[in-house]
Amino acid sequence: MSKTIAFIPVRGGSKSIPLKNIKPFCGKPLVYWTVKAAQDCKYIDEVIVATDSKEIEDTVLSFRLNKVKVYERSTENAQDHSSTESVVLEYITNKKVNTEDTFVLVQATSPLLTSFDIENGINIYNNQDFDSLLSCVREKRFYWNNDGTPNNYDFTKRPRRQDFNGILMENGAFYIQSVKGIIKNQNRLGGNIGITELPYYTSVEIDEEDDWIIAEKLMHKHILSSNDSKKKIKLILSDVDGVLTDAGMYYSENGDELKKFNTRDGMAFQLCREAGLKTGIITSENTELVTRRGKKMKLDFVVQGKAHGGKLNTAISICKELNISLDEVAYIGDDINCKELLSKVGLAACPNDAMKSIQSIHNIIILEKQGGEGCVREFVENYILI
Repeated sequence: MSKTIAFIPVRGGSKSIPLKNIKPFCGKPLVYWTVKAAQDCKYIDEVIVATDSKEIEDTVLSFRLNKVKVYERSTENAQDHSSTESVVLEYITNKKVNTEDTFVLVQATSPLLTSFDIENGINIYNNQDFDSLLSCVREKRFYWNNDGTPNNYDFTKRPRRQDFNGILMENGAFYIQSVKGIIKNQNRLGGNIGITELPYYTSVEIDEEDDWIIAEKLMHKHILSSNDSKKKIKLILSDVDGVLTDAGMYYSENGDELKKFNTRDGMAFQLCREAGLKTGIITSENTELVTRRGKKMKLDFVVQGKAHGGKLNTAISICKELNISLDEVAYIGDDINCKELLSKVGLAACPNDAMKSIQSIHNIIILEKQGGEGCVREFVENYILI
């Protein structure tokens, strides 16, 4: 049976910052953050840390994470000139890894990487026709060539930053490919290559002491503060079609519209109420059927006829009424009219069959269940009431 392996190469030698991989970063050894991200990724079966250092090995094992194992890499493939591919191929060969396994190569010096980033990448790799995948960030700067010509824009029509698409830049956080593909290509990438876009702050490279200071500030701002907000969710909101229902359109012989709801989602809202959370739905539809369903589930808010930006504005109004912030809101949606709100709340999720543009939202939780199959219950039990 095939599995998904996260592989994290960690050398003991570092010229710029000695033993930087286990130097404290935001209170934990630097390598801890990527190891923990891989450990927390629901699609990862095994996390392999490949190192030539006993000190690093002892540090990693002290984390006591159940998916994590240490591989003692050869000295030959732990030199300054050694390629990452050399240790990857060494491990695959020595451990006789199943060629059908999925291999996720993770860079230890990317502490701002999260389990959600990896899950999104694996979802894109699994659900789209890609042979391999890498993480990138969108760089919105203007580049020039040595001959004095612009590289990525027309200087006579200088675009505003908000209107500029920019260029995708490899951030080195992680790469995905089958073991079979790695052996064939002798490279972390090959074939039809896909991209998962991560926030720009994940592009920070930790090579010098100044980089370390900057990276820690970014970590506190974007990751640690976000984790804190997720612990204080006070309101859970949901879309209707494609989330509480299977997105199907059903009609009776009389032409009446019907919707198929899942009773487990109703229980999810009840559990939230019992835990002291406010509950509600925001939908672009406007039907008596949804009104009745909302009343039966005893929701605090049932707002219909809100599409695109209207959903965000509605959520902001509800937050003002409850005297809370969007960081204290959890929302689950599945289509483009949910995207703006999903991008702003403290905790965002989508069903497994949500639109690709929704699945690509940074830090969104892609659930295992599809719309109408109890995905709200999964969201509540696994990510909110924990």
